[in-house]
This record gives sequence, C-alpha cells and structure tokens, in this order.
Amino acid sequence: MAKGAHLARAERLQGATGALATAAMAAMEEKLPWFAKLSAQDRSWIGLVAQSGISAFVEWFRDPDAHSSMPTRIFGSAPREFTRVISLHQTVDLVRTTIETIETTIGTLLPPDDVPIVHEAIQRYAREVAFAAATVYAQAAEMRGAWDARLEALLVDSVIRGEADESVRSRASALGWTGAAGTTGSAEVAVVVGRAADTETTSNVADMVRQAAREAGADALCAIQGDRLVVVLGGTSKPVEIVQNLAQWFGPGPIVVGPVVKDLMSAVTSARAAVAGLRAAVAWPNAPRPVQADELLPERSLSGDGHARRQLANEVYGPLTIGDGVLLDTVSAYLDSGGSIEATARAMFIHANTVRYRLKRVADITAYNPLDPRDAFTLRVALTLGRLLNPEPGTAVL
Repeated sequence: MAKGAHLARAERLQGATGALATAAMAAMEEKLPWFAKLSAQDRSWIGLVAQSGISAFVEWFRDPDAHSSMPTRIFGSAPREFTRVISLHQTVDLVRTTIETIETTIGTLLPPDDVPIVHEAIQRYAREVAFAAATVYAQAAEMRGAWDARLEALLVDSVIRGEADESVRSRASALGWTGAAGTTGSAEVAVVVGRAADTETTSNVADMVRQAAREAGADALCAIQGDRLVVVLGGTSKPVEIVQNLAQWFGPGPIVVGPVVKDLMSAVTSARAAVAGLRAAVAWPNAPRPVQADELLPERSLSGDGHARRQLANEVYGPLTIGDGVLLDTVSAYLDSGGSIEATARAMFIHANTVRYRLKRVADITAYNPLDPRDAFTLRVALTLGRLLNPEPGTAVL
C-alpha cells in the first residue's frame, strides 16, 4: 500500500514539472540580475538544464536507488560551453533559486499530505546536485588546464625552433601573455634554459614559475622538454634579476639566460643562444647561476656554435683591427707575455704606462678587460677566431 501511495505521489509530482520549470525560470529572471543579461541561447541552455533537473528529480524521487546517478547526469543536457557561460558561483545561485521556487510552489500543485515528503526529498536531492555541479566545473577546469599546458608547450617549442609567427602571438595572448607586463612596460623577451627538476610535476613547476615571474613583474611561458626546463620571459629588460627568483624551480646545474630581444617574434635568437650556452656551460664549472649566454661566448665557440664565433670575431676582434691595429698588437703581446705589462712594454719598446692606456682602450672598445683573467680568456679566443676567419680590417664576418 505504501509503495502504491509513493508511486501515486510521484505521478502527481510528474504532472507538476511543467509548472515548476516555468516558475523556476521566472524566479531566475526576477532574482538574478546577471541572468537577464545572458543571450537568448544561453538562457535556453540554462532553461534546458533546469527542466532536466526537475524531471531528473521526479525520476529520482520515484526510485532513489535505481536512479542514484541522476543528479550527476542532469548537466549532460548542456553543451560543454555551459561552464564558460556562467561561473560555479552563478550555478549555485541557479540551483538555490530553483530549489526555493519548488519549495514555495509545490504547496499549490500537490495535496497537503505530499508536501512535507517532497520537501524532504528535494533537500536531499539539492545536495547531490550541488556536488554534481562542483564535479562538472572541476572536470572542465582540468580539461582547460590540460589544454593550456599542451598549448603552452607547443608555443615554447615554436619559439625554440624559430617558427614564431602571428599565430604564436595570439596563442600566447590566450594564455594570458601580455608582452608588456613588466615594471618597464616593455615588450622585451629573453629565453631561459636549465635542467628540469625531478621532484615536481610539469604542471606544478609551470604554475610556480609563472607565479614567481608575475610577482617579479614579468610574463612567463614555461615548458619541460625532456630533461630541460625552458622559460620565455617577457616584459623585462633585466631577465637575470627575474631568473634569480625562479632558480629554485630548476634542477641542479647551470641556468642560462639568452640575450634580450625586442619581442616574442624575435625570441628564437635568444633561445638559440641560451640552448647553445647550456650545452657549453659544462666547460666553465665556476660560472654564475644564472649565467648570461653572452658570458659563455668562448665555450660556445669551442663547442661549435657558429653564431658565437661570428659574434666574437665581429664584436671583439673586428673593432681592434680598425685604424693602425696598435690596440690589436698590444693586447696580443700582453696575452702572449702571460699577462705581464712590463714584459709587454719591453717586447714593444714602449713605456709600461702606454701599455696600460692601450689595454684600457681595449676594454672600452670590446667591453672585455685584458687585466681580468676571464675576460683575457675571451679575448684570446676572439683573437684566434678573428685570425682564422680572416676578416678584412673593419669588416664583419658573415
């Protein structure tokens, strides 16, 4: 008898679904200001979900055990874009408004004996719907996160391989890249390469790097490629300072910062130097961390980096060949003498102060001080390369 009464009650509830759905939509229009601002199509999606939810409640009310998954399935009637149209908070408002409408309306649609039982059932069902909504939004967030991670990895790969074009700019923008987020308001870009840490997942590392870069005043795109971590920094003309805040998210070993370039479209130049620097950094065990790729020009040249060779020949050796070549002769004699100013002066039959003056001129012109052991090594490599490539005085090596 009790089962028959329950089924009869469910039938009466079934007959009221149309009126309940209409009342729920009217309540949304009245109580939720943002609802009226949605497009007609978006409101129709929400109406479909509300109708589906009420119908699903009737089925669940009829036999809760047979329809235990019904609260989760009600969102299947909405397209995937539903989670982009309204937020989780707004979805909770919709569920609350629908439940309140049913509770206030049900008394006019059902016999008095049915109302307390339906009220208790709707409260249980509302909790299940709330959990189902949270699940839908969590799954959508995971899918967006996975898609963003793949898009970011592809974008960084395009930068590394020199395939940046306008599509790369738009994809970066979709990931939140502004290109001018830094404290200087510039669009300058630098690529940073180091070993990937083994203790964190890719997504965690990327999130932490982006957050740390943002706190330091820069944009960041991040990807793990095999055993290396690649970060594209934007909006800063001082990437080394930024990278000092990111170093903890790299694995052990060198972190190489490529030269600053004007924008994301030119980032391949910075990426090429950074990757070559990481490959050659093993030859300078005491290199700073992070180290600029241009500080590794000698090691990069010796490891076969043609760009580094040409840079040393053009920017260091070339300027010293201009004019009478006296600076080139002086620094060559100084290096050949083992770094002795007095021995250089004797070999060239000039005063020691003249040697000092000329070496200072070399430092001013090349930005490498012959009196510094590290700079002297760079000068030695640059002079050797310049002679091998045999440029005409004052001309560039192609």
